[in-house]
Amino acid sequence: MTRFLKLILASTTMAGLAVAASPVHAQNTAPAVADAMETETDRLNIWFDKKFEEQLAFSPIRQTLLGRRTAYDQIDDYSVEAADRQLAWMRVATAEMKRDFDYDKLTPDAQISWDMWLFRLEQAESGVPFRQNGYILHQFNGQQSFFPTFLINQHRVASESDMVAFIERLKGSARALDQLLTRAQANAETGTRPPRFAYEGVIEQSEKITTGAPFDTGTPSALWEATEGKLAALVKAGTITQGRSDELKEQARLALTGSLKPAYERIITWFKQDLPNTKEAPFGVSELPNGEAFYNYRLANQTTTDLTADAIHTMGLSEVARIRSEMEAIKDKVNFDGDLQAFFTFLREDDQFYFSNDDKGAQDYIDTAEKHLAFINTRLPDFFGTLPKADLVVKRVEPFREQDGAAQHYRPGTPDGTRPGTYYAHLSDMRAMPIHSLEVIAYHEGNPGHHMQSSIAQELTGIPKFRAQGAYIPAFGEGWALYSELLSKEMGAYEDPYSDFGRLTTEIWRAIRLVVDTGLHAKGWSEERAVEYFLANSPIPETAVRSEVRRYLVMPAQATSYKIGMLKIQELRAKAEKELGDDFDIRGFHDTVLGGGSVPLNILEKQVNQWIAATKKS
Repeated sequence: MTRFLKLILASTTMAGLAVAASPVHAQNTAPAVADAMETETDRLNIWFDKKFEEQLAFSPIRQTLLGRRTAYDQIDDYSVEAADRQLAWMRVATAEMKRDFDYDKLTPDAQISWDMWLFRLEQAESGVPFRQNGYILHQFNGQQSFFPTFLINQHRVASESDMVAFIERLKGSARALDQLLTRAQANAETGTRPPRFAYEGVIEQSEKITTGAPFDTGTPSALWEATEGKLAALVKAGTITQGRSDELKEQARLALTGSLKPAYERIITWFKQDLPNTKEAPFGVSELPNGEAFYNYRLANQTTTDLTADAIHTMGLSEVARIRSEMEAIKDKVNFDGDLQAFFTFLREDDQFYFSNDDKGAQDYIDTAEKHLAFINTRLPDFFGTLPKADLVVKRVEPFREQDGAAQHYRPGTPDGTRPGTYYAHLSDMRAMPIHSLEVIAYHEGNPGHHMQSSIAQELTGIPKFRAQGAYIPAFGEGWALYSELLSKEMGAYEDPYSDFGRLTTEIWRAIRLVVDTGLHAKGWSEERAVEYFLANSPIPETAVRSEVRRYLVMPAQATSYKIGMLKIQELRAKAEKELGDDFDIRGFHDTVLGGGSVPLNILEKQVNQWIAATKKS
């Protein structure tokens, strides 16, 4: 049982004592009520963990991401029929939960688990009418680049059977790519095609993945380099002989050239053939069939609120104005002679704000990020009661998926800590990676941001696994990471005023997203108008800005989740500080926010309200 759950139960018992007519009667009934709640909760939690295992069986990839070696030779089924089977399973399981358990007999935390289970089903149900509106393959972290990344970094090989499974997964990835291509083709037939740049990105990435040995006579491709590296490690460890390594290497070569390459060639061929049917000028999803309804669904899905596009747009404009005023203050503090727009130009163009545009500069960027993360780790115990056990590494994105100016990102480690979390940086164009924004991005992707939130969630033991290790909710996860950027200032970061300006740069970046995303998808904005608004309100280099805007175009509404989530967490903290006064404990607040796994914002509010009430009674 978690400390939080014990505190809730204790406060419930005390409340029973306070209102009872007879102290003897209260002492007899309150523990009985608590015991009944414990019993029903224990039953439900056992059921939840059983269902988690059943649901996890649908995804061999997810099993690997969690550090398991079950179904290690398999790749997920990406067909529409598979999605239908999973949804049918979820419906049956939910009906079983409602039939066999009593919500009113559960502890408050178990009621949150119940609510979360219903939320997961509602999310799945709400997406069914829009399956043909989504872009199945596109340039921003599309599945065509995911499979090689997954096989290289997440599929670990420590035995001969692991290597055999790796080879089988090369073949399975080819089948999965064909399923995704079939879905992309079906959506295209209904009129759902992303802008031309997305097609070009898929073609380019697919060609990069299948260039080099063993696909041709060039230098080893990333997949072949990984294959050779995994085999060499087995030979070095004495796990297999060199002869067996040669046999497995030949099997891998055949899987790559005979299965995986043809699948990528089918993607390349179709995307090139269909390219003339795409629109060269980028556009928002409102131009697609059922586009307005699809965007409204995406807003609700990504923000977990009922905020309209107009409300989000207005919120963004307000936040941009507020942050600009804080930027003005720092501009004046460094004695810059000129207006804010001139200061933006200075930050974009002056060489002092960039590392050299080569491999040394890329390594300097990684080294500096690691230095900042080492500092913030020393401050974590003063702000958190629960700390992550998993390690964090900073890595450059693999060449086949690296893009100039693309956003940095985080990939979680495993619950058991055997694989660390990874903060990836696109470093192919160092002029798109300013030093003044380096520190804040490290905190966003690492600690106390994504790495901390994801690792703590995976390591939780007091809640059902479907919450601790379940699907990621952007408004919560991205909202927390953005909140962490400001929290890091409280923790003593950003001593350099330019780094503090970098913090404001990334915050206004997320505020701009509210304006630009809704502008593109709900208000008819062009790509150029979005780029111009971005450049007018931030010093972010144009290369990065254009990459960002094209990301929003293929992932509608995802970019709105950051600021919406951050504002909610700030609102809940302000409420807790006001209601608790001197009893407010920042460590307790943060442990409450992170102690329930990834949750929608309304359930987060419920968790914090429970903590406030329990703290008042303690």
